[in-house]
Amino acid sequence: MQPIIKSSHPATDVEKTIRSIPHDRLFVLTDENTHIHCLPLLAAQPSLREAGEIVIPAGDTNKTPETLGKVWKHLTGNGATRHSLLLNLGGGMVTDLGGFAAATFKRGIRHINVPTTLLGAVDAAVGGKTGINFEGYKNEIGSFYPSEAVIISSEFFRTLDPTAILSGYAEMIKHALIRSAAEWEEILSYPFDRAEPEKLNDLVFRSVKIKQEIVEKDPCEKNIRKALNFGHTLGHTFESFAMTGGKPVAHGYAVAWGMIAELWLSHRLCGFPKEKLLPTVRFIRRHYGALSLSCDHYETLYETVRHDKKNTGNHIRFTLLGDTGDVRIDQTAERELIFEALDFYRDSVGL
Repeated sequence: MQPIIKSSHPATDVEKTIRSIPHDRLFVLTDENTHIHCLPLLAAQPSLREAGEIVIPAGDTNKTPETLGKVWKHLTGNGATRHSLLLNLGGGMVTDLGGFAAATFKRGIRHINVPTTLLGAVDAAVGGKTGINFEGYKNEIGSFYPSEAVIISSEFFRTLDPTAILSGYAEMIKHALIRSAAEWEEILSYPFDRAEPEKLNDLVFRSVKIKQEIVEKDPCEKNIRKALNFGHTLGHTFESFAMTGGKPVAHGYAVAWGMIAELWLSHRLCGFPKEKLLPTVRFIRRHYGALSLSCDHYETLYETVRHDKKNTGNHIRFTLLGDTGDVRIDQTAERELIFEALDFYRDSVGL
């Protein structure tokens, strides 16, 4: 079980967690942003004063073999051993890449995740998935390698802009949809027009708990963990499309748009009720806008979705919903139906 620590005092909890894990040397992985804005919140702690720091470029476009190689090179050049400890301080890009670096260096060293974004807290840092992008495909290379602990503190979220908050919130919408009607109703009622940090904090930890319970039942995604893929098959496709087009989008935004299309597939294939589909689509359209697509892009998108690692042969696999809380894993959709889902997405967002 991966311990998840809800922290009101991140510096104290990070220090305590580091001291609880036997290690010879500590290394801290940050990106250019978390080096400036987040590390100072922890740097006064005794364990971090002598830590080696590795700073990588920020942004998902840098979640690459080249950046991974720089992390390995720094560890090797600065005396890291298989008994060293890596602290990943950052958003999903840092915890994904840092986790994979930990999984592969010396065949595996221990690591701690301290997510500094809402998206990282509710998604990437929890559950043990690590990886990097490759050849334009999201998370093409990676492994399951849980951290020793995940320390989540809303102190790090205070400087996030609305885009970063909404990116994380998309994963919370997904967790609510796969859990229950009550969770779904509450998540769609959050008033983004006026800040309610305490309510948001409560929703965040409820969302993390939903993911944690699923991961504990199926750590390596053989069965029910596939529920967490809802919205991601087409979401990753949208994200890869935007990235290769030179206009990257936030991961959560791509997932939100993916959920529009996959809710339509859920309605067509599994009977997901229209009275829940439409309010969800309206919420996403209002808060997330749209990724611009035309029907001329469908073949490119289809080739990308075929490459998704969940697929076998020509069968495009989706996690769909029969209703809120009614998850249907390993559903398949043919090419024409996927094109119809893309039509629905374009109509829904006004393209």
